[in-house]
Amino acid sequence: MIIGVPKEIKTNENRVALTPAGALEFSKRKHTVYVQSTAGEGSGFDDDEYEAAGAKIMSTIEEVYAVAEMIIKVKEPIEQEWPLIKPDQLLFTYFHFASYEPLTEAMIKSKAICLAYETVELSDGSLPLLIPMSEVAGRMAIQEGAKYLEKPVKGRGVLLGGVPGVAPGKVLVLGGGIVGTQAAKMAAGLGAEVSILDINLPRLRYLSEVMPPNVNTIFSNEYTIRKMIRDHDLVIGAVLIPGTKAPKLITADMLQTMRPGTVLVDVAVDQGGCFETTHPTTHDNPTYIIDHVVHYCVANMPGAVPATSTLALTNATLPYALQLANKGWKQACQDNLPLRKGLNVVSGKVVYQGVADAFNLDYTNVEDVIV
Repeated sequence: MIIGVPKEIKTNENRVALTPAGALEFSKRKHTVYVQSTAGEGSGFDDDEYEAAGAKIMSTIEEVYAVAEMIIKVKEPIEQEWPLIKPDQLLFTYFHFASYEPLTEAMIKSKAICLAYETVELSDGSLPLLIPMSEVAGRMAIQEGAKYLEKPVKGRGVLLGGVPGVAPGKVLVLGGGIVGTQAAKMAAGLGAEVSILDINLPRLRYLSEVMPPNVNTIFSNEYTIRKMIRDHDLVIGAVLIPGTKAPKLITADMLQTMRPGTVLVDVAVDQGGCFETTHPTTHDNPTYIIDHVVHYCVANMPGAVPATSTLALTNATLPYALQLANKGWKQACQDNLPLRKGLNVVSGKVVYQGVADAFNLDYTNVEDVIV
């Protein structure tokens, strides 16, 4: 198979979808890999390393899309890439379709095969290609939240860990999944007083057993959220429903009950966000303020730490990408149920229920498109 690796062009996206080590694995199996020049530079990999691993370097993104049978990316194709995508071309990347209808419509129109990292799902319900970036984003949420609590950037002026004689800051984490767990660990490590809210009692019992003493587990409901946001300094939105929009757990009217300078970090922004007042931001301009509440809603948080996140992501994605290349997407998805669940749009048909529901589109059973 011919694999194409374009340079990410989303604002401040420095990750790359394939490392030189991954290029070598494809080359060993007689696949052809084309990498756009400087695609790996932001993650610390230069063109010479890719060439040494058997890849071929192309000058432009247009060349890569034109030649590739499978495009491997990190982030969803942005608008200037849409015309480059060909019918029956396989795109293996994060899509987060349910949060952005124009992308969904463009991929339907392209008649490409869109296999989304975020909906590849194991039998236990875990999302193996989302987990690595959820781990990074969860930890970063506290790192960024702590920074924007500082007074010069309009935060409350609170040090999360406090000091002897002064109480620590209070962190509220909405969601006890991968993002929430990592965020709570980081906040607890800084010495903050942390509360995790979730509606899954077995998960709360598990977290209660493994978390340090400064982390409390609390069953989530609207009444509790409304009560707790009044005196917490940092709120992390960490709720995910695979393949569909995140629920709005904090509504616009709730902001008026928070103290000025409270910081909201919405890690669910890729899926539409779990705060009603969320809209995507970039690393260039990461925050905005509504009702004196600071919102941090960067849609590609892990892109700021590519030396870590590229390796974490490609460790997870490479085995699946090799299956797709070795067998072709149809056979690979027939043989591998988790990979099959990654199919979202196939040759103009929406084959993932959550995406169809998000925009009232016709749904086609995935089984009908892989035969």
